Amino acid sequence: MNATHLTLIVAFDAQRGIGIRNTLPWHLPEDLAHFKRVTSGHPIIMGRKTFDSIGRPLPNRRNIVITRNPAWRHDGVEAAASLLDALALIGGQRGFIIGGAQVFAESMDIADQMIVTEIGHTFECDTFFAPLVPGQWRESARESHHSKANGFDYSFVTYDKAN
Repeated sequence: MNATHLTLIVAFDAQRGIGIRNTLPWHLPEDLAHFKRVTSGHPIIMGRKTFDSIGRPLPNRRNIVITRNPAWRHDGVEAAASLLDALALIGGQRGFIIGGAQVFAESMDIADQMIVTEIGHTFECDTFFAPLVPGQWRESARESHHSKANGFDYSFVTYDKAN
């Protein structure tokens, strides 16, 4: 796998929370639109619990689900036994890791980019995104916004792997 073709895309709150009981703890339509815009037309890779929380294949994307269950199947989805198997399926294409926490953690060292929605609010979460290793990532872009509907600030931040 050429690491220059893997992006993690994640939203987390002020304490790096990413979920609670396999659901998003917030409703931020601007983030969902951003996610759709960025990932459309590209393969997305996720763990089975993340797929179950979404409940269906996401349109206009090649959906790949990592599962330890060799019998697992779902229409419109390709199953992979491991992250490396999922990466082999996409070959040299740009792929997006979309969750969950275990798949994010496993991907950190081989990804070359992260696109993070940093939410300036704290939510009740039971799943968290691992802290970044100092010196491993550098911020390359930031767009700050305010959600009038929700009353909190958020930013779309791009991190590139430091050389």
